Amino acid sequence: MPLTTVIDTTEPSRRPAVAGSFYPRTAETLSRTVSTLLAEADVEARPASLGVIVPHAGYMYSGAVAAKAFACVKSSTDQFRRAIVLGPAHYVPFKGIAAPSHRAFTTPFGDMPVDTEAVRSLADEALIVIDDEPHAPEHALEVELPFVQALFGALPIVPLLFGFTSAEAIAAVIIRLWTADTLLIVSSDLSHYEDYEAAILHDAQTAKAIETFDAAAIGPADACGHLAVRAALIAAKRRGLKIERLDLRNSGDTAGDKRSVVGYGAWAFLSQG
Repeated sequence: MPLTTVIDTTEPSRRPAVAGSFYPRTAETLSRTVSTLLAEADVEARPASLGVIVPHAGYMYSGAVAAKAFACVKSSTDQFRRAIVLGPAHYVPFKGIAAPSHRAFTTPFGDMPVDTEAVRSLADEALIVIDDEPHAPEHALEVELPFVQALFGALPIVPLLFGFTSAEAIAAVIIRLWTADTLLIVSSDLSHYEDYEAAILHDAQTAKAIETFDAAAIGPADACGHLAVRAALIAAKRRGLKIERLDLRNSGDTAGDKRSVVGYGAWAFLSQG
């Protein structure tokens, strides 16, 4: 089916799936929450930032870590004309990399337009598929959008979920789109449901792999978005970028229960100049 037909839907906007659970439902409360998280992020803006790795749990768990990633790009509001938002599909299995047919994603802050021209090009080149089903319930991309809106307003996005695919296939998409005026947002948590001390050791190993561009050392037990993280490392290494850790914690640090935790990290991809 031609992509132009698929994009022209009767439901032009993808509706929120986790507003009221992962983050506040009302614009007023969400604005206060995001503003506070960004204000409390002790990270200086880095004009050389071209992309971030950011967690995607509920804001009470990973919001403070996520805010550090977004705080580092807060001075770049005039630099970017779009953002790639890339993460794993947690609920609906599928093959490949999926963009939605929708023209926008809606949050309590309003609509974020989808760069449908970029989506069309990727689909025409058979780099992605058009599939709304994995996007409908998914939180991995949605939870990042209020931060983007708070900083950049209605910045066009290329929302991509990966299913059964390879890091190389995702890297090909990133390389195709990641230009100087495009912000890359890689959405991934780290270790899952280990005890606090084990998670600290596990996530430290994953952080080392990320920071040394050792993409092959990162697997599904290390990060739910492991393929996207690996792909971003491949693309960043090809561009000669460096990577800087902004935060590394887990839900035992943020939510208190240390018996079974999820790891969260934030990193920035920076130009060498």
